[in-house]
Amino acid sequence: MEYLMLVRNDPTAVPYDPAEDDIAEWGAEVGARGVWIAGDRLRPPEFAKTVRVRDGRSLVTDGPFAESKEWIAGFDVLEVRDLDEAIEIAAKHPMARFGCIELRRAWPLAEGFEP
Repeated sequence: MEYLMLVRNDPTAVPYDPAEDDIAEWGAEVGARGVWIAGDRLRPPEFAKTVRVRDGRSLVTDGPFAESKEWIAGFDVLEVRDLDEAIEIAAKHPMARFGCIELRRAWPLAEGFEP
């Protein structure tokens, strides 16, 4: 099963401390398990653009879609057995302490459109 990990900042969490950021260690462990497919950090929201198409016209605005103090800081794609394994991996990510991790299961086109 493919899961997308949305790595978000969280202003209510413990402030980010680079000295405690063991992302390389997390990456080595996940890489050794062979479940990491892709991922990277993202630039802050002030660099974001939102694209909508209305009446056949593209509308591009600055910033993220939702007004929020939280923002998506990065992402990872995992190929895991089940949700429990995805949760175990996400809980070890450094941003689970400094922010939060949202897990979303991918919806492969081959599965059709069912919840």
